[in-house]
Amino acid sequence: MAASSTHPSAPATPASPVAGGAAPGGAREPGRSFTLPSVSVITTFLVIFLIVASVTVEGFASTRNLGFLLLDVVVIALIALPLTLIVITGEIDLSVASTVGLSSAVMGRLWFAGLPLETIIPIVLVLGAVLGAFNGFLITKVGLPSLAVTIGTLALYRGLAFVVLGDQAVADFPRAWTRWAISSIGETGIPVVVLPLLVLVAITAVLLHATPIGRSLYAMGNSEDAARFSGIDVARTKFWLFVAAGVVSALGGVFWTLRYGSARADNATGLELQVIAAILLGGVSIFGGSGGLLGVMSGVLVLASVRNALQLVNVPSDVLNIVTGVLLIVAVVAPQVAAAVRRARPRGRPATT
Repeated sequence: MAASSTHPSAPATPASPVAGGAAPGGAREPGRSFTLPSVSVITTFLVIFLIVASVTVEGFASTRNLGFLLLDVVVIALIALPLTLIVITGEIDLSVASTVGLSSAVMGRLWFAGLPLETIIPIVLVLGAVLGAFNGFLITKVGLPSLAVTIGTLALYRGLAFVVLGDQAVADFPRAWTRWAISSIGETGIPVVVLPLLVLVAITAVLLHATPIGRSLYAMGNSEDAARFSGIDVARTKFWLFVAAGVVSALGGVFWTLRYGSARADNATGLELQVIAAILLGGVSIFGGSGGLLGVMSGVLVLASVRNALQLVNVPSDVLNIVTGVLLIVAVVAPQVAAAVRRARPRGRPATT
């Protein structure tokens, strides 16, 4: 998605920054009309699937499996937070999983060199900020399309990860750190790391849905030109969103490394597809300008729950990738089909006097 892409029907007035508002003349903003139905559908599907899987899949409802399921969710949900904001503005970042891998590789190399984790983790987070800033610079300053840029950095960052660490693995991290990464709250099976994740989700939700910053993101996704006329610094906002995505992806790399107790250059390979599929399943428009965090979190849980249930019945990993791909296609196509059906419905006759 290019940074300059706009919707033909987007309002060209400063009124567009109001999320969920109506366009001039009473018309709804592009894509916004299917957001709430999408959220209710995905949330309903999540509840039904959890009930059915709990009854039909052996071990799915166990406390042990709940812990594993939530641990699988953490990195996907974490990266989905900034990426949701980026997609709402009409952009995309496909390099997030490669940033996870490079962060993990650097973490392993620095640990192998003798640095303590207390020093390594801040260095890795700064690295994530630099990687995100590089994406943001090429997109907002040079003017390149985010899709092309992040496809390139997807390969670049993954290649750098192998340059840093090669095909070796560093697996002698302190047990106190690795145990904490997988520890649970009492006997509930709920991982401790879910608590800070929920705090970040709440902060992001408030930012997106209850602040002028959030309204400006929707405005950029609906019409970048209208957003500029409204006084929004589009380039600066998007730049910092990519920086945030880099930092959060690096944080995901730290958690991934500690959870599995292994730093590898190929960590999180393909994870970007799961994150994007979850975001689109949650009702965020691929064209930008619509969507919300509740739907995204539901999409994250749906995708993780389906994959977890299939793993419990010994479905091969290749089939899991197929399922992810199918869900991604459905998430893109379904809103367009719904919009086409609504347009095809006959309009009511005007009232006569």
